[in-house]
Amino acid sequence: MDEIHIYTDGACSGNPGPGGWGAVIHDGVETQEIFGGEDHTTNNRMEMLATIKAIEAIIDSKRGVHLHTDSTYVKDGITTWVKNWARNGWKTANNKPVKNKDLWQELVALCEKKEVTWHWVKGHAGHPENERADVLARNGVMKQMMKAAIEETAQKNQATS
Repeated sequence: MDEIHIYTDGACSGNPGPGGWGAVIHDGVETQEIFGGEDHTTNNRMEMLATIKAIEAIIDSKRGVHLHTDSTYVKDGITTWVKNWARNGWKTANNKPVKNKDLWQELVALCEKKEVTWHWVKGHAGHPENERADVLARNGVMKQMMKAAIEETAQKNQATS
């Protein structure tokens, strides 16, 4: 395998709510898994952040990249919609501000440094790498929920002492 294959996913408990992102990165020899999350976010932001973090992880590689996402929002956004949004001052066809503009601009900047071939894969359909990315994203959600619970307990303990 001369190319790098990345599989990404995002998850959210509530929308908005605590969210997580995950990515599986295959370089033909090794597999790297990365994940993280945010306290108060949306599923679309987590889908985007998964792609951003994965591309950042391999940005210095000279090899081609195939990114597989189960998010049509991400795939269609970066391959089709973003050109018009940028041309229209980051406004939609309905002249409304583009949601997640900050992440779209970050993703565009990364794609200017690294050529990415985008692929859509059906989510929750048994694709092993997509399923693993989903597990990693849900781990990110759980990490955020645990962090919030620990912080809440610490605040309660501080208030009673």
